[in-house]
Amino acid sequence: MSFLKNLFNKGPKIEKVEVAKRYQLHARVGQGSMSKVWKATDPINNDLVAIKVLDKAKLFRLNQRFVGMNKPTEGEIAVVLNHPNVVKTHTHGITTEDEEFLVMEFVEGLSMSYLVETQNEQMQENCIWYCIQVGEGLNYLHLNDWIHRDLCPRNIVVSEDEIVKIIDFGLMLPQTPEFRKPGNRTGTANYMAPELIMRQPTDQRIDVFSYAVTCFEMFSGQLPWPSADTMESVLHHINQPPEDIRKFAPDLDEQIAQAIMTGLEKNPDDRWRTTRRMVNEFREAAERLYPE
Repeated sequence: MSFLKNLFNKGPKIEKVEVAKRYQLHARVGQGSMSKVWKATDPINNDLVAIKVLDKAKLFRLNQRFVGMNKPTEGEIAVVLNHPNVVKTHTHGITTEDEEFLVMEFVEGLSMSYLVETQNEQMQENCIWYCIQVGEGLNYLHLNDWIHRDLCPRNIVVSEDEIVKIIDFGLMLPQTPEFRKPGNRTGTANYMAPELIMRQPTDQRIDVFSYAVTCFEMFSGQLPWPSADTMESVLHHINQPPEDIRKFAPDLDEQIAQAIMTGLEKNPDDRWRTTRRMVNEFREAAERLYPE
């Protein structure tokens, strides 16, 4: 828990930065629900970086959920993360427009969303290894007492050398009783665990559920339930069992299929208790299917 305590000990006030002058901005490369991202060069070391600028109004509305709770910012969280399957954040700060920004490694590659949609040869050949890498990154976050709360293909990229990285921590919260209380229903609708949707107490098993939905989609190109764009439609189908992944991927290895379906259990006590256990199932299957 010292990892979290260090974050809560706020450092000195950071000097505001005029991003367009400090960095050479090349092009917009993405936009999330709460941010804009640019590909840029840091003129100090000539490194390519990704600069993420958070929407001030949307961030304010999100933070209103945590008034008085000493919630760390996305930058404070991201800059201390260090794992091969988690995007590296070099620095963070405040722009001269009072917007929070992060400067991250630039990952040249493809969004997992694109690979899920196309189900191309790259996806077919590497899917189990991608699932393992996503799980390793998520397990690292869990071991350091975080709940990601928004794991989905949109928040995962695959580099040109086939390294998978989790890239977004805007909804991530500490794994502490205060932040696990019912009521904070945030995330991407299709990947939200039933207990989160029903405003029950949560823990890291909501990420296990999101991980299972993500892996289901990676292997099959389909979601376990009909796609739900609104919370109302999610509420409508949470009491229905998921489709069996073998319906969409009949040739999928049984151990992989069962690992995913266990992660989709409605009752969190029936899911994998840790990401590590689910990843281990994938690793065992991979070693059996692809022996050296």
